[in-house]
Amino acid sequence: MVHENPDPEHHETGTILVVEDESGSRLLLQTTLASVGYHVHMAKNGANALQILNAHVPDLILMEVALPDVRGYEICKKLKSTAAFEFIPVILVTALIGEAERAEAMICGADDFIAKPFQRLELLTRVKSLIRIKRLHEHLEQKVQELEQARTALQQLAVTDGLTGLHNYRFFRWQLEREILRSKRYNHPVSLAMLDIDHFKKINDRWGHLIGDQILRQLSDLVVQKVRGTDLVARYGGEEFAVILPDTDKTGAYRVGEKLRRTVEQQTWTLSNQELLPRMTISLGVGTYPLDARDMDTLIEKTDQALYRAKRGGRNQVVEA
Repeated sequence: MVHENPDPEHHETGTILVVEDESGSRLLLQTTLASVGYHVHMAKNGANALQILNAHVPDLILMEVALPDVRGYEICKKLKSTAAFEFIPVILVTALIGEAERAEAMICGADDFIAKPFQRLELLTRVKSLIRIKRLHEHLEQKVQELEQARTALQQLAVTDGLTGLHNYRFFRWQLEREILRSKRYNHPVSLAMLDIDHFKKINDRWGHLIGDQILRQLSDLVVQKVRGTDLVARYGGEEFAVILPDTDKTGAYRVGEKLRRTVEQQTWTLSNQELLPRMTISLGVGTYPLDARDMDTLIEKTDQALYRAKRGGRNQVVEA
């Protein structure tokens, strides 16, 4: 293994825990490490080391094998099986190095092994190399977390309507299919409400599309507030929205539709320029599986047809499929 020789004048950074019961060796290790800039914590035995570790997580541990209270192998094995400490490099230090000692060090998970009396350059080289590897691992872990966060954000964007923040048409279909499968399994009804803003084109024509978008966002928030947390509100397209109502029969769906209709009719719509919008209304269609349809596409089609009957019949009403 080729090691990078540390420059004696170079100032290192990092924290090292030295676990050594013999005072002379402990002082020598502390002096050697501190001379190049490392911050050193000192422990005289295994119990003291574990106490320090609970308060300060170091970048590396230098540990004597023959401690007075417990063997260094046992502490190393315990650390490597603990999530908080498993990636801290451990260098075992001993006056005896043979095949048996090396094999036991490998079994307990030690990252390196150094003999007493140690050579200063060899010690600093091994310490520097393992700390560098640890930091590369930490950097890699950070990048993995960033990639996972980016993947989660992209997944969210893929199922979210950019204007309203509601779930989009794609997610709506996926969720409705899941609810229908659940309905089949447990023999519970699932209902669908579809709603459309009455005369929305007039709003866009009079105030412009920016105000129209503002109204869509306000309506989205209002609908979400007025349904249950188990219900799903999605933007179906344009000024049309869909609400999936699990465990809800036709009567319950009609009640939800009426509640939403009355809420919108009574709502005061304040525009961004503080101008008040005249009364706005919505029309709704409601349908229920399996009463009105035996599959998802038929349920959507019949509920949408009920919505258009509500609009053709005078608007501002709820019509059943």
